[in-house]
Amino acid sequence: MQTTTLGTADSALEVGRLGLGLMGMSAFYTGAGTDDDESVRVIHRALDLGVTLLDTADMYGPHTNEELLGRALRSVDRDRVVVATKFGNVTDPEARAERPVDGRPEYVRRSIDGSLRRLGLDHVDLYYQHRVDPLVPIEDTVGAMGELVEAGKVRFLGLSEAAPATIRRAHATHPITALQTEWSLWTRDVEAEIVPLTRELGIGFVPYSPLGRGFLTGTLRSVDELDEDDFRRFSPRFAGDALEANIRIVEQVDAVAREVEAAPGQVALAWLLAKGEGIVPIPGTKRRSYLEENVAADELRLTPEQVARLDEVAAPTGDRYADMSTVDR
Repeated sequence: MQTTTLGTADSALEVGRLGLGLMGMSAFYTGAGTDDDESVRVIHRALDLGVTLLDTADMYGPHTNEELLGRALRSVDRDRVVVATKFGNVTDPEARAERPVDGRPEYVRRSIDGSLRRLGLDHVDLYYQHRVDPLVPIEDTVGAMGELVEAGKVRFLGLSEAAPATIRRAHATHPITALQTEWSLWTRDVEAEIVPLTRELGIGFVPYSPLGRGFLTGTLRSVDELDEDDFRRFSPRFAGDALEANIRIVEQVDAVAREVEAAPGQVALAWLLAKGEGIVPIPGTKRRSYLEENVAADELRLTPEQVARLDEVAAPTGDRYADMSTVDR
């Protein structure tokens, strides 16, 4: 697999152009947590295919996804892997009811120690604030994250779903290597301000849900096939008339896929990769066959005309979360 660089200068982190999002192995999606042995095999196969960036978070499970990755890494050369995890979304139910997001310095320090213990590592390569805490100045949170770098527990810092002004303030406090925010043919709002800002500041971009939570693969046409607790059953974009309206997006992606003799999901990933250097989508999967299909997108080259046609795909109907209050702040 080809590589690219997240960040610049002293904050530069070289990774494969496609990473692997691990969330769905343990949480939120249909089948999560049902076959950890296969999930470990997926992780190992990803490394064999040149994937280096493995993405988890303390809230996935909660905690079980980090433990799963820790299990998978026991037999892996640490130098082959770029481990990313996140903190900030409070995982204790009682504490979460009072404070759903915590960016206080003491919480930062406590969270990294828990993640390192579950992962079985002495450091993580990329540590994200999962969601911004509106009650704590970003300078305080990122300042505490910077102390973790000095202590050797973290190599590089990231943010997730942060607003432009927050990104600027955070980067002025300590270099930010990567921003992880949803971006795909299913979610384009970041292109107005956030993508230009990350390029201006030299911050890498890690698009999560680059396949539109599976929708852009063309295999999901009804929520009836999903588990009762699957996150997508509660997403406005998958509800009733919105889902029917959004199928038009898949049809346009599928038209290009037929031209290049590829799967729709591969086209969706190739479109993101065509947006430039320093962009590392992290599609998630629990199956080796889908992993291999996704990784093959690294070799797919769309023509400028095909990219332009996909650029013109209309925005989807419905918000991406039922509650949008925790993003872009």
